[in-house]
Amino acid sequence: MPRDGALPDEAAQRAGQAGFGVYVHVPFCATRCGYCDFNTYTAGEGVLSAGYAEQVLDELALAAKVVSPPRVDTVFFGGGTPTLLPPAELGRILEGIDRTWGLAAGAEVTTEANPESVDLAALRELRAAGFNRLSLGMQSVAPHVLAVLDRRHTAGRPAQIAGEARTAGFDRVSLDLIYGTPGERPEDFAASLRTAVDAGVDHVSAYALIVEDGTRMAARMRRGELPFPDDDVAADRYVAADEALAAAGFAWYEVSNWSRDSPCRHNELYWCGGDWWGFGPGAHSHVGGVRWWNVKHPHAYAARLADSASPGQAREVLTPEERHMEDVMLRIRLADGLPLDALDAAGLAGARDCLADGQLEAGAFAAGRAVLTLRGRLLADHVARALT
Repeated sequence: MPRDGALPDEAAQRAGQAGFGVYVHVPFCATRCGYCDFNTYTAGEGVLSAGYAEQVLDELALAAKVVSPPRVDTVFFGGGTPTLLPPAELGRILEGIDRTWGLAAGAEVTTEANPESVDLAALRELRAAGFNRLSLGMQSVAPHVLAVLDRRHTAGRPAQIAGEARTAGFDRVSLDLIYGTPGERPEDFAASLRTAVDAGVDHVSAYALIVEDGTRMAARMRRGELPFPDDDVAADRYVAADEALAAAGFAWYEVSNWSRDSPCRHNELYWCGGDWWGFGPGAHSHVGGVRWWNVKHPHAYAARLADSASPGQAREVLTPEERHMEDVMLRIRLADGLPLDALDAAGLAGARDCLADGQLEAGAFAAGRAVLTLRGRLLADHVARALT
């Protein structure tokens, strides 16, 4: 990665032609959940949040010398737990983004939050600072499931905060669920779905539990303290989620995401090949076919910026073939699918095989598009391989 973070001229000139987003990684957590392998740190690991907003603003100043997008369409603060920073600090970063590149009219501005890290007063401050979408980690309403996941919030807290977010002026609120946790019963997940729907949110994400190497949960499973997730159970949970959410007026727009006419535009930017700059330790970026990633540890990130150097660790320039493959792999996960003429001969043959096995919609295929059926969504990774 060049010291100044410079991009090839062609990439820099194309910045934002397919939309431009900003991701801000806030790597701080009060505690570490047993299943999480994200780039996050607790105070007990010697990583403190003091001065972090200034570091992100320093990276923003560097970024402003590299690209000049026509506008910023979406901003997403993720983590970690962004709301461990005071609302005023998050607002300073958002103001810096607007001052540097300019937020588009109607820009979507999201922050993630743990239910215990915000209250009504903080939500009002965030809304006043310009945030207009909130994404809450709910995971489950079953206390024994939350205990296995090492989640610290009480079962009813996410729904309560969702209501307070609406009181604070957030029209768009999302809840995240995890299914397939060891010990979760069908009725536990059904209760979680009912609670999410009754909370009045406009968006639900539901993800199968993935056990990553190096996590506390993986160690417990290797020791035989917990059973490994069951794929058949996960499939049953997914079908249950799709049925319950559809009955409540939600429509799937990506394999793991459902909304009431309000998909997450920032994530759509990722799935549809847009550009984004990722700020913070370990954050990934993509502009004009160039992908890069920052150094992971917050201390290394701060040291690079203090030395007036890019925090980028390395980068890759994607070939046309790589960009095509990623485009197919991501777009097939969307409810709109992708045009069949985007596939090469081998991919089209694979699509016909998927159609014959009921993984693609016959009507859409006849109209020239590859669109996943419910069966196809359950086997989405297989379909993506067949099409690429």
